Amino acid sequence: MKALRLALRMLGREWRSGELGVLLLALTVAVAALTGVGFLVSRISAAVALQASAVLAADLRLGSPQPLDEAYFIEAARRGVRSARSTNLLSVVFNGDASQLTNIAAVTAGYPLRGRVLVADEPFARGTPAAGVPPPGEVWPDSKLLAAIGGQIGSRLAIGAAEFRVGRVLISRPDQGGTFAELAPNLLMNAADLPATRLIQPGSRVSYSGLFAGDRSRIDDFKGWLAAHKRRGERLRDITEASPQVRNAVDRAGRFLSLASLVSVLLCAIAVAMAARRYVSRHLDTVALLKTLGATRGFTLAVSVLQLLALALVAATVGAALGFIAQEWLLRTIRGLLSVSELPLLQLSRVPALRVLRRDVGPPPPLVLLAFGPALAVVLLLIYWVVPEKRMFLYFTAGLAAFVLVLTFAGLLLVALAGRLRGRVGVAWRFGVANLSRRRAESVVQLVAFGTGIMVLLLLSILRTDLNSDWRRTLPQNLPNYFFVNIPPQARAEFVSFLEGQGARTTRMLPMIRGRLIAINGRPVEKTHSPHGEDNFATREQNLTWAAELGPDNRVIAGRWWSAADAGRPLVSLASEFQEALGVRVGDQLTFDIAGETREVTVASIRKVKWDTFQPNFFIVFAPGVLEGTAGTYLTSAYFTPGAARSLAQLAHRFPSVSIFDIDELLGEVRAVLDKAALAVQSVFVFTLLAGLTVLLAAVQSSRDERRYESAMLRTLGASRGTVVQGVLAEFVTLGSLSGLLAAFGASLAAYFLTTQWLELHYVFELLPWLEGVLGGALLVAAGGWLATRSVVAQPPLTTLRG
Repeated sequence: MKALRLALRMLGREWRSGELGVLLLALTVAVAALTGVGFLVSRISAAVALQASAVLAADLRLGSPQPLDEAYFIEAARRGVRSARSTNLLSVVFNGDASQLTNIAAVTAGYPLRGRVLVADEPFARGTPAAGVPPPGEVWPDSKLLAAIGGQIGSRLAIGAAEFRVGRVLISRPDQGGTFAELAPNLLMNAADLPATRLIQPGSRVSYSGLFAGDRSRIDDFKGWLAAHKRRGERLRDITEASPQVRNAVDRAGRFLSLASLVSVLLCAIAVAMAARRYVSRHLDTVALLKTLGATRGFTLAVSVLQLLALALVAATVGAALGFIAQEWLLRTIRGLLSVSELPLLQLSRVPALRVLRRDVGPPPPLVLLAFGPALAVVLLLIYWVVPEKRMFLYFTAGLAAFVLVLTFAGLLLVALAGRLRGRVGVAWRFGVANLSRRRAESVVQLVAFGTGIMVLLLLSILRTDLNSDWRRTLPQNLPNYFFVNIPPQARAEFVSFLEGQGARTTRMLPMIRGRLIAINGRPVEKTHSPHGEDNFATREQNLTWAAELGPDNRVIAGRWWSAADAGRPLVSLASEFQEALGVRVGDQLTFDIAGETREVTVASIRKVKWDTFQPNFFIVFAPGVLEGTAGTYLTSAYFTPGAARSLAQLAHRFPSVSIFDIDELLGEVRAVLDKAALAVQSVFVFTLLAGLTVLLAAVQSSRDERRYESAMLRTLGASRGTVVQGVLAEFVTLGSLSGLLAAFGASLAAYFLTTQWLELHYVFELLPWLEGVLGGALLVAAGGWLATRSVVAQPPLTTLRG
């Protein structure tokens, strides 16, 4: 209790004197940075999870070719999980003599559990959210179906043995999919009307789906129960099967936010360490006096630790309020930062009592392992927490260590050159250069702190610009908003001409044919096992294409793309997702069943596909001259301006076999996600700037006492106040310029590595970060140095010398 009372009393006195400002600021910003970023990431993840769930119309979707067991829905209700049902089948829909094969979805009340159904009063119009499902006796056919059979609102459609009234036009439903597996038009009806159609007979091909949604914790528990109790042949899917466009954007934003969080904490760790050094130097006399009065080493250690804990508690409370913190993030933050500041403070307990009589006596230097081991371990753990991939973690850590060593070497070189130049420059510069040479260790430490701080700020600035630029390129205003599938080869030219005549902007047109993978290296796919358990890649039918040129949104990461000389050779290129799911490599032999013919091909390359460009892309691409003789169709995408309903209706009449996919709703969801991610990136960048300023303040404050004494001596010997100020500015301009130059070099290298290898973006070298580093470093450090030391220079010399 004595140690606690003394620690709090001393802490209160130091707070009133302003000694704890920088240390407390560094701790608070660090907590706020980690907790604030954690809050933002969790909020974005939750929002994205809801939007990703819309792809399934639920959080969980259980599909089966047989009716689902009622026990699933009873268990869902018992656990507080909402449920709905969807029954899908193909049937011919009649409007008088006109007919069309249609994908019918019969749904129960509550559908969709996630996402929304959009309806309109005319085909291809802009949809509005529907309130519920179609009432009994009413159906909602989509635009393509109505255009094909000449129907309208109020028409009577015959489905099986029953007739239904067209109530609304279905524009989109969340689970109609982003793939092209279902090419038929869609129709939504009430599940209560399905028995009247008598469509389900023995041998009918019907797909039954159970939809489930609820709180994340309940869904996770229910998913485990479903996985354990589902029958053979039933497939369970969740939100991890979201569209790649949303997933890619969010993954990159999350990585940037995590990196920004790490940068903020590293900056604040530097500031905490430097502030702790000054805190220790100012308390050497106090600890020595306590020991002369009989205080033991354990007592002084207890006082120091209690002061540290009190500071951490205040910083954690304020930082938590600023960062909207969760307990797990708060505890992780405190544990990490305590180790950084603990070692300098623990040295206080080793101050000898002799210091009361001899001011030159300080604590014995700690062992290197004891001094740097815990802090280094904390930094490594923080890096591994943000970059859990082993290879990336090693590269990042090695790069950071190499950069610190370069800064240290540059600092030593600067100190050596300063000693030689001090007699060759003017009075003010001589004073500034002399400061660099005289405080060798302090100058090196400040250069490392300034250089690291500026480097990570420049790095985040470059990455932020690259991310925002990539997102703008990904979703331009004229991005294709309609996909057209099943274009007959003989109507290909006429179809393109029609689109151009309607003012639509088209993209590349690719052939498409259906096929199934049946063997890998001669072994049937049923006997092969994916490393990630994605056996559906091997068993389901695939959309295949062929192309001579590599698409601009494709990048070969293994093997090589074929040349003109390879035309006709049995070669295939795989998307990385397909390759990873099946565990195949370049050179492996794949056997496909295409239109009843068996074809064996060799894997020539693996491609990284940028799916978020919304351009036609395929998992499997054949070399030209291999599949041209096989009957197939074509697909393309195009941009139609809003209000092009009449043009699309004419297209559906003229090309009845072409399937039209409206992806405006999906584009809106992706844009919403990107807007949230961009806002989060901008918000988190504020934390890093504040953390960088904290480093600057701590680095300058660390030599404040020495500068006060030097200023007093110089002014006593006749130097003017202006000369002293110019000398301080000269010192910090030199430190800032060199720090900025090295920081720009390090940031450019790190940005290239992280952009291409971690964020998977295209890196473009720019000169602006170099100008920002050198000029910004010089101006920022000089301004910070002047602001932090102006009170030192303004203090009367007599006051300093007497104190």
